[in-house]
Amino acid sequence: MFTGIIETTGKIKEILTNGSNKTFVIESNISNELKVDQSVAHNGICLTIEASNNNTHTVTTVDETLQKTTAALWKVNDIINIERCLIANSRIDGHFVQGHVDDIAICTDKKDLDGSYLYQFEFDKKFATLIIEKGSVCINGISLTCFNVTNNSFQVAIIPYTFQHTNIQYIAIGSKVNIEFDVLGKYINRALALKN
Repeated sequence: MFTGIIETTGKIKEILTNGSNKTFVIESNISNELKVDQSVAHNGICLTIEASNNNTHTVTTVDETLQKTTAALWKVNDIINIERCLIANSRIDGHFVQGHVDDIAICTDKKDLDGSYLYQFEFDKKFATLIIEKGSVCINGISLTCFNVTNNSFQVAIIPYTFQHTNIQYIAIGSKVNIEFDVLGKYINRALALKN
């Protein structure tokens, strides 16, 4: 479980293919603190740490993850958002994030508002019931508040700190991102579907 408050970013140093899996070697300023078997969110994808040394750590994505997230598009030197799992005795500053990516969304607009940034994203309208005005959404692991919500799009405003300290700064029109909708909406949706 995560909060969507990005701890740091990392750079992909190497990509290894083994059958249908891809292994990523990532360099970050917390790699030496990560432990084998620890769950860490990478661009919002919950991945297990397989190895860690002074400045890099290793994670592997299986075919299911590669098909449903942007991990299949990652390249050497890409910058990845990183967040360790939440600690139960600390404040939750974002919202509950599982690290289970629902879909890939596409950036359709980006505006510099001279002090903040406005992004628009489009998603598959089959997820329309999982997003609400002023609700929470997770983009590449970042907890954000959405507005101007339609059946297949929404906007988010990015403050300068978030822009400078996450990979949202590299997202351009046409970029694909990982999206995770609020888990509360998923449970309500499921309950209503079963009732009908």
